[in-house]
Amino acid sequence: MPLPSSAKRQPVPIHMRDVKYRGYARDDGMWDVEAELIDQKTYDIELHGQRQVPAGKPIHHMWIRLTIDADMVVHAIDAAMDDHPLGHCPEATRSMQQMVGSCIARGWRRAIQDKLGGVVGCTHLRELLFNMATPAFHTVLNQFRTDGSGQPPRHLGQCLGWDFNGPGVAAFYPEFAGWQPIQPQAAKPAIDPA
Repeated sequence: MPLPSSAKRQPVPIHMRDVKYRGYARDDGMWDVEAELIDQKTYDIELHGQRQVPAGKPIHHMWIRLTIDADMVVHAIDAAMDDHPLGHCPEATRSMQQMVGSCIARGWRRAIQDKLGGVVGCTHLRELLFNMATPAFHTVLNQFRTDGSGQPPRHLGQCLGWDFNGPGVAAFYPEFAGWQPIQPQAAKPAIDPA
């Protein structure tokens, strides 16, 4: 077991969430990244005093598919809700179209929050979107190589394993060991001849 033993507890979990991500190469040169979320309880519940949900039946069952190009730009998005707690929840899938044109590479989480935050979107769909960037990088070919621009690959400097000052970068990307981004210079004040 990878985690240390916990305090004494009941053997059956109260809540279970399963999340899956899958990436596919398309025949047209694009890539599809799909996400699926399922929430369920291990006991019967009554949702909002109206609907009975038996143990093991999903409370949430949601899907997202992003179609992206080699530059990690979203060209299409589809979302669906097979199971949801409130009758009008699926209306949130329409707002997902606002993500078309966004880039997964940098600023992805900010774009999600700006375009789908609050009551515009759905908490569970946002959570799926937040984490779609990592499987997208693993799906789109050549995202982990240098491109000759003098800039490091996008994944460097984003975690401890790929710290510019760490052993991973030193071993696999030595040209970027200790790399620091060039800081923009502040504009010099205009000189008043008077």
